[in-house]
Parts: sequence; C-alpha cells; structure tokens
Amino acid sequence: MKLKGWGNYPQLEAVVLSPDTQEDLKRLVQKGNLIARGNGRAYGDSAVNEHLTLDMTRFNHILEFNEDTGVVTAEAGVLLADIIDVFLPRGWFPPVTPGTKFVTIGGMTASDVHGKNHHLDGAFSSFIDWIELLDGDGNVKKCSRRQNKELFNWTIGGMGLTGIILRIAFRLKRVETGWIEQRIVRTQNLADTMQVFEDNDASPYSVAWIDCATRGPKSGRSLVMLGSHANQSDLSPEQRDDLFPKPRPRRLKVPFTFPGFVLNKYSVRIFNEAYYRWAGRSTQTQHVKWDGYFYPLDSIGDWNKIYGRKGFAQFQCAIPMSSAASALAEILDAVSRSSQGSFLSVLKRFGPQDNPFSFPLDGYTLTLDFPINKASLRLMEKLDEITLRHSGRFYLAKDSRMTADVFHASDPRIIKFVKARDKMEATSVFISAQSERLKF
Repeated sequence: MKLKGWGNYPQLEAVVLSPDTQEDLKRLVQKGNLIARGNGRAYGDSAVNEHLTLDMTRFNHILEFNEDTGVVTAEAGVLLADIIDVFLPRGWFPPVTPGTKFVTIGGMTASDVHGKNHHLDGAFSSFIDWIELLDGDGNVKKCSRRQNKELFNWTIGGMGLTGIILRIAFRLKRVETGWIEQRIVRTQNLADTMQVFEDNDASPYSVAWIDCATRGPKSGRSLVMLGSHANQSDLSPEQRDDLFPKPRPRRLKVPFTFPGFVLNKYSVRIFNEAYYRWAGRSTQTQHVKWDGYFYPLDSIGDWNKIYGRKGFAQFQCAIPMSSAASALAEILDAVSRSSQGSFLSVLKRFGPQDNPFSFPLDGYTLTLDFPINKASLRLMEKLDEITLRHSGRFYLAKDSRMTADVFHASDPRIIKFVKARDKMEATSVFISAQSERLKF
C-alpha cells in the first residue's frame, strides 16, 4: 500500500502487516528489515519501511493503573486520546503532551515528545519508569534507568531503531479540573516575544503563535499563550458543574485536498494579520477547555489536506540559548523575504535536556510548515544552513527532507547512537526510510 506520514510527503509503496500477538512480532523481527508504526502522526518517513512496516495499533490495551502513584502501564499502540478519555475524569492528565492527542504512547516514547511545559518539566522521558522492548533477536527486555540502562536511553528518542516498543509504564499528573487558565500576550516583535517567555518562565505552559510574514520592526510579532491547570476554586459555577469537559466534537473536516495555489504568501499574510488581531483581542485571563488549549487542530479532521496533493514539510529546529535571538531573527527574515508562507508557525522555550538522543536542548524551538514545492525546499535548505551555523539541531519526528550531511553536521551524538545500534545488532533489523536517507 502507499504509506506516508502526516505531511503526506514523501509517499512510498510499502508492505504493511498488522500483527495481533507478541509471537507474531517475534517471528517477523527474526526476518529483519522492518520498522514499527503507530498512528502515522510523524510528519515524514520515520515510521515507513518499504520492505515491511508493522502497524502496532492492535496493541492497544491499558494494562494497569496505580491510583496512588499515577503510574499507568499501556501497550505501545494505545492512543494518547484514550489515556485522556479514561483518566482525566478521575483527575489525572498526561505530564507531557505534543500538539495532537492522536499519537500512540509508543510513538511518544520513540520520539521523546515534548510539549508546552518543557522549560519546567522536560520531555516525555522524564516521566517514563520503564519500557519493554522486543530486540533484534526476538527477545523481550525490560529496560529502565537501572535495568538495561543503555538500551532504555537510546530507545527513548531513537525513532524505533533499537527495537519494537511493546509496553510503557509512565506517570500521569494530578489535576483538579479539565480547565486551563489561559492568558494571551500580544507582542510587537521577536525581542518582545522572547522577553515574555523569559519573564513568565514560572508559567507551567507557554507557547507562541508567531507571525513569520512580517518584516522590519514587526518581525517576530506573536501571540504568547500562557497556561496552567485551573483549580475548582478558580472556576465559575457553570464550569464547576462540568469539571472535566469532554473533547470538542469534530464539527469541521477538510473535505478534499486543496489546490496547491490556495496557500501562498498573500493568503498566509491575510490570515496572519486577521489572527493576530482576532485571537489577541483580549488579554484577560480566561478559562478554556483542555482540548482547545492543547489540541486546537484536532477538532479539524484531515487538516493536512489544506497543503495540496504534494503535501507539506515541517521544519523544526532547536537553537541553544546563547545564539537563539540571532538565529531566530535570521530564520524569520529568510522566510519573510521568500515567496513562501508558513501557515502554522510556533515558538516554544526549551529547558535543559540530558537524554542521549532526545531532540530538546536549553534554548528555543521554532516550527514552520511549508507546502512542498521547489521554492519551499530551497528555502528549508537555507534554514538548515542557518540552524547549523548557530549550533542547532532538528527534530526527527517532523523531518521528511533533510540530507544526511546536514543531519550528521547538526548532532555529534549520532556517532554514539550508530555505535550503540551496531552493538545491539539492531542495524540490520530495524530500518526506516528516514534512517536510510539520513544514514544512521
């Protein structure tokens, strides 16, 4: 079948099997040359192997929960949405969440996802107690910070290239309600935006929608959204009657793939101007439902179709704090000068991260989306160069077009990862289209 990531680029013909049992997985692993796949929400080719891709969504059982500690044990194919559905009404919420709830727990582990609270809480790995992994010999190994430590460390963030993640035990966090106390700060430029992040570093959640179409004094103007879990005492009487609101129904669905010309520098500029004024019209603290704060795009079905039949690429870099201001300014200037427009542009503050192969570093991360065309691909190559000059690196869960030379120049940890894979005898077994493209 034709297989692709959420960006619909690249599209590859792949053999796909959906095993039902652990024994099926062992038998397939012993044949080699395969990769595990969750719900297909990685943007590129990290969960695609043309020879054999294993659909893990049938491994979708929540196995155990400790009400005292908040530790939940789940199979890798369980969706984050299912975790929220089951445990939020009981007063528990994921400690770290990406921008969609339609990811599997196995995928969250393999890419070590981060969220709007990385500056305080770190990535998902900070809350994983142990994992069970099927290695290249077909053996199941329990891995933690004390047991099979090296395998544990390289698996988290290792994009499925050390083995097949079977089960994960991770900690949820206590919350009183499903409401988020949100405050939106409208900024005038990049320096102003970064200052808001730094001044609000105690805010549990922070993220900025950034207008990358503006130039000059307005370059980098943003809406910074600060958030925290609301307590019952913070809510109105009506909100207290609905302490844990259900997710919004999908009232909208993109019915067809848009023509490629719909997203261009003019339509993006018009949208950005309208959104900057409309969404930033109120600076008053408001209580919003958890679903709207963390997953605004999940309410729009198939929103990736707006980028056209060729799909889109997401560029996401992390820049260390020492050079973040200059690097971000260069990137935004390059984007605004190009004929390409980024429809979804997000800026977040990262805190320290010391996992062997996780993406975040102490600094800032910028995410940009571009429809696939020759001009946008050239632009992203230029953004790669800027990132490298400022000692930045790239997020593998979002990558679909980076070259091996750029990847290896961005991250010296790759050498150790490759050696670890060879030592585990995983190199010839667990292979993705991305690992072949990037030569790791």
